[in-house]
Amino acid sequence: MIQDDITPGRWSPRRLEVKPVPAPRLRWPLSAVLVTGPSMAPTLRHGDAVLVRRGGRETRPGDVVIAVFRSRPDLLVVKRAVRPVDGGWWLSGDNGLVTDDSRAYGVADVQGRVIVRYWPRPGRVPPRPL
Repeated sequence: MIQDDITPGRWSPRRLEVKPVPAPRLRWPLSAVLVTGPSMAPTLRHGDAVLVRRGGRETRPGDVVIAVFRSRPDLLVVKRAVRPVDGGWWLSGDNGLVTDDSRAYGVADVQGRVIVRYWPRPGRVPPRPL
């Protein structure tokens, strides 16, 4: 589970909340997302805060994305896009030991693309060729 939309002043890196709060007004189609769980390690780790771009360029294989599995519409996940399938995407985590990806839940609908990690280790989250 990840936190989508973090309001400044209501979230601190020392306190991990999992309830969504209203997003700040941004000029760009960006959302702040808090990563929980080990499925994207070592690329993203539990507690990393990232910015997600909704819209923009098309999703490509290798992009790190946020998505919703069709079989689990209540679960928002951060995974790597592998290939387009049936109008959606087949997703995989970077940690091969964790199987909470398309192997377990099937096709997903991409909601946005992770573009940068801003806490605790600021830096871009580049796509990785598969």
